[in-house]
Parts: sequence; structure tokens; C-alpha cells
Amino acid sequence: MSEQYFETIKCDDYEVFNLDYHKRRIVNTIGLNIALEEYIYPPSKDLLKCKLIYDESGIINIEYTPYKMRVIDTLKLIYDDNISYKYKLILRDNIDKLYMKREDCDDIVIVKNGLITDTSIANIAVMIDDIWYTPKTPLLYGTSRARYLDAKVISEKDITVDEFNKASKIALMNAMIDFYEITITSIDLNNAVLVLRSLSSPNR
Repeated sequence: MSEQYFETIKCDDYEVFNLDYHKRRIVNTIGLNIALEEYIYPPSKDLLKCKLIYDESGIINIEYTPYKMRVIDTLKLIYDDNISYKYKLILRDNIDKLYMKREDCDDIVIVKNGLITDTSIANIAVMIDDIWYTPKTPLLYGTSRARYLDAKVISEKDITVDEFNKASKIALMNAMIDFYEITITSIDLNNAVLVLRSLSSPNR
């Protein structure tokens, strides 16, 4: 059986967001240019997460679920130099295993070869000297990350753990939460835990 991939697409008030970026990633994944606008029809005006599952032959399934952002007040740094998640695969056991190491934290920040990559569900941006930077080599090249790079809101940079720990603000980026700014209120370096406070609405 061929690998299965998925896209998470935001739908709100019958509007479908950022399809061009999702189509671009599908092309980069399987080489097919799928007209997603012909397949995605939100069933209600609620904020919905559309999960589109596909493989090399095309679309397999589309499902819609009400969306509520996961509360993230703490992040734990988890180190793995062998982790890989180049494509948005349905099967993501490697990330799930790292997520299980979060202990009492809400989510993880994955560190590979001494550099910050992603959380378990989002790309990251870090404010350094009043400039937003995102890791040059994330685990997954997300659609929101691509949009904010194109808009020159963020720039790419290798971000060390030390730089990450000194940042006053970070932002999480994915299709559902867009660009979600967070301030770091405290850091427990012994346990590699960051305590956070949100600064913006996750669904603006």
C-alpha cells in the first residue's frame, strides 16, 4: 500500500483558507496538481478543521470536525538527532513517541542537531532583536510558514537552543491557528521547560 498523506485546511463561515498553499504542498509531495476547490465544501458556518487524506493516486477521504485550539501553556524541549518528517504523513509515530515524553507539559519543541525545529503540531517563529525568525530547516515545511515567509513577516535562520531560551516571544504557526504569538514568562533550564502566556487570538 502506498504512503498516505494529509492536509489540514481551515474553514470558517463557509470560507476555505489558503488553498493555493495546500495545493502547492500536494504538488511537492506527490507531483499532482489537484483542484481542491472542487472538492472542499464546508457543511456549516462553524470554524472547522478539514482533513483531506490523499496518496499518489489522488484524494482518498475528506472529513470535517469542529475546531478548538489545544491549550498550550508549557513547552518541553525534546532532543532527537534522527527525527525526520519531510512530508505530512498520516503515519507519524516518530513524532508521537517524542510527544509522549512531554511529561506534565502541554507540547514539545523538537531539537535536532542542536537546532530548534517544530512543535508536535506547529512550525515556530522566535523574536530575536525585534525580528521574527523561523528555523531554516524545520521538520515540516508548513503552509502558514510559507505564507509568512512570502509576506516577509518572518525570515529563515538556524536557531540554537540558547537563542531560543533567550527569546522573549515565540509564535506558533499552522493552518488552523495562523500566527499565534506567545510571550515566555519563565524558563526552567534544568528541566528544559518554557512557561508561556498567549498574546493573540489563535483564530484571527
